[in-house]
Amino acid sequence: MLRVAIDAMSGDRGTGDIVEAVRSVLARRDDVHLILVGDPGLIHQHIGSNPLTQGRHSVVASEEVVTMDDSAAVALRNKKKSSMRLAINLVKEGQADACVSAGNTGALMAISKFVLKTVKGIDRPAISAIIPAINGHTHMLDLGANVDSSSTNLCQFAVMGSILAEAVDGTDRPRVALLNIGSEAMKGNEQVKQAAPLLAGSSLNYIGFVEGNEIYTDKVDVVVCDGFVGNVSLKTSEGVARMVSHYLREEFKRSTWNKLVGLVARPILKAFGNRIDPRRYNGASLLGLQGVVVKSHGSADAVAFANAIDIALLEIGHNVPSMIASRLEASPNAA
Repeated sequence: MLRVAIDAMSGDRGTGDIVEAVRSVLARRDDVHLILVGDPGLIHQHIGSNPLTQGRHSVVASEEVVTMDDSAAVALRNKKKSSMRLAINLVKEGQADACVSAGNTGALMAISKFVLKTVKGIDRPAISAIIPAINGHTHMLDLGANVDSSSTNLCQFAVMGSILAEAVDGTDRPRVALLNIGSEAMKGNEQVKQAAPLLAGSSLNYIGFVEGNEIYTDKVDVVVCDGFVGNVSLKTSEGVARMVSHYLREEFKRSTWNKLVGLVARPILKAFGNRIDPRRYNGASLLGLQGVVVKSHGSADAVAFANAIDIALLEIGHNVPSMIASRLEASPNAA
């Protein structure tokens, strides 16, 4: 039985959507036990008259909530009985195999690193997410955990991203690239230029630099960058997707003819929307920890949060933290 601790008090949409996500996962998987951590009264209120699968869920009471305004230091030092902290503690204590939270990213990273510790050979955990791409998807990291990253950090991110892609996608020797402002060797900041020869000399399938417009192609499996660049790239992409959607809706409403064309094109537009639906890609992995922790987007609805739980289950099934530790132990110079 795969056990996942759920921070049921996290996210912008509240406990109700999280309970529905749990209901969805339990309905389609019989090998999962989900532990909802939070206010028992509120959780049971949302469960209501439609009970969750008996014997495959449980509730752990918490006394506090980490808010989006809490600093990482406040959450770590002053909220030791929060739903986020208790969910991570369950992983540390061996009562859960993973934790999923839609809460404060900085607090989640700080608490996870303090409680679970990092894998030997990894200096800093990184946030990794799946990005839709032509003929599949791309793994990208770091997406915000580390604003300033050294060349050594970037190499460690590359190792972890490669292992993740190999484990969850079944990709043999994933193609790894550094995100840069050009493909030439002289371009980029010092960290990127110093990381390039280190990766070229490693056992990874390093293919060189890629630019921002190549993230969504089928050229690369793992894109590596520091957290500042990664977070800006991700948020920019989300903004562009919303803008394109907005303009399409405007154009189809512009005239009667356009509305008719929109009706004819509706099946195609629906299929297109499903392929790039951000809910399908919700769930960012905190790689480098001695345990599985997945960060859901704060605004995730039930469908999106269920996908974050699915990512946690994938990583549990492939024992990603142990794979990272084993790879680094076998090849300490890989990073």
